Amino acid sequence: MTAPIDELLALLALEPLEVNIYRGRNRDLGTGRVFGGQVFAQALVAARRTVEGEREAHSVHAYFILPGDLAAPIVYFVDRLRDGNSFSTRRVTAIQHGQAIFNLSASFHLDEPGMEHQLEMPEVAPPESLAPELQLIREMADRIPESLRPVLTQDRPIDFRPVLPSDPFRGEVRPATRQVWFRAIAPLPDDTLTHQAVLAYASDYGMLPTALQPHGVPFRSRSLQIASLDHALWMHRRFRADEWLLYSVDSPAAAGARGFVRGSIFTRDGSLVASVAQEGLMRLRTPRP
Repeated sequence: MTAPIDELLALLALEPLEVNIYRGRNRDLGTGRVFGGQVFAQALVAARRTVEGEREAHSVHAYFILPGDLAAPIVYFVDRLRDGNSFSTRRVTAIQHGQAIFNLSASFHLDEPGMEHQLEMPEVAPPESLAPELQLIREMADRIPESLRPVLTQDRPIDFRPVLPSDPFRGEVRPATRQVWFRAIAPLPDDTLTHQAVLAYASDYGMLPTALQPHGVPFRSRSLQIASLDHALWMHRRFRADEWLLYSVDSPAAAGARGFVRGSIFTRDGSLVASVAQEGLMRLRTPRP
């Protein structure tokens, strides 16, 4: 495995402190605070570690309460709310400096057959024809502030390939839609939890900026205050996060300094494996340049 994947798996390998209590460390992605996808994925791992048997997550809902401090570890407290005949429910609270910064509710279900239908996957260019986002960012490195340049151009554990790339430093008015292929850059272990946690981590990446596109406000604008407020993930079918997945995102509404976005995640053969929804703060603190 390559070093970035090892680092991601290390983030997900929580340290057990006591029964139902775990500790996780952080990785800086250049936002000045803990990446929301990281705490979301770590909380999912903490919840799953308390579930017996073959039950896997199907529904995960979270609220971001306070910005996470990159310099401090995060402690996860898990409440075992219910273990029924086929479903288990868990609640997780993430703590830093004695305060709750995040909470999550997750439901786990035994695999069973049932009726099936799904949305059709949109037709987009294949990932092999698209440039990795990291390559595009490195090509504009001279425009990245020096303090951010090492972080934004560092190697990544996940290869994101946007169908229609955008410039995080320059505004451009676009429809509120976005498609991006992604997969882990190296093979992952076979256990379901690892693949679900990696998808949970990736599901928060670049989602909220879709709601900025109709307004022509760049994600890295100094006048913009942007933060995830809540995040929900439903996993419908099994998948591998080290194989190409298409993330198709749209933003049906923005109002009251908040943007709402939703996404569908498909395997390459068109199977809808997960759905995502998020609301986030989008506040212009001064007139935009």
